Amino acid sequence: MARAWTLQDAKNRFSAVVEAAQRGEPQHVTKRGVDAVVVLSAEEYERLTSLDMRPRRSLVEHVLDAPVLPAGFEDVFDDRGVYPSVPRDLDLFG
Repeated sequence: MARAWTLQDAKNRFSAVVEAAQRGEPQHVTKRGVDAVVVLSAEEYERLTSLDMRPRRSLVEHVLDAPVLPAGFEDVFDDRGVYPSVPRDLDLFG
């Protein structure tokens, strides 16, 4: 389980902080009551930094790669019917 240490406690018991991190338990260290750092095992750090979190393609590239519609389908998107709006009475203060 992750544990929170004050900076002073982490300095005084650094071996315990490292051992817990090596067991797979991230160790949070605070400075003046505010989270400052997290100590991780080297294995966990390598796992996290090796992840490729970048998107493979941009949105523009994705849209430009969309398939072209077959001939005759253009009319499907251009058929915008006109829908008349009918006003109605509303009592907003009633």
